[in-house]
Amino acid sequence: MKHTQTEDRTVRLLRVGEQVRHILSEILQRGDVHDETLARHMVSVTEVRMSPDLRHATVFVKPLLGKDEEAVLKALRTNTAYLQREVAGRVKMKYAAKLKFVADESFDEGSHIEQLLRAPGVARDLGED
Repeated sequence: MKHTQTEDRTVRLLRVGEQVRHILSEILQRGDVHDETLARHMVSVTEVRMSPDLRHATVFVKPLLGKDEEAVLKALRTNTAYLQREVAGRVKMKYAAKLKFVADESFDEGSHIEQLLRAPGVARDLGED
């Protein structure tokens, strides 16, 4: 029985995180945030990880082509209160989640791993004899 409760909780965290991701993506895509930096950049919300109590959400973002990442993060952080209110109004939860914006480094890590795998020494070791 306990295993099912843990699975249900995990599914709920994932579902709520995906719902928050979708809402934030829509807000940013439509340009609802009145901010010059955000207006000039397409921003992808790649993932939202909810805390177990659903009170905190870590929002992973990546500006298109990775341009001006620090400026985009600063603009998102400046507009956090507005974004939290918008999310709270659309997600039916007991508490409004506090949003924390961070850069999504997974693309950079993937590129780095791919580059390592293509290095001549590694490629040779991975190749068949």
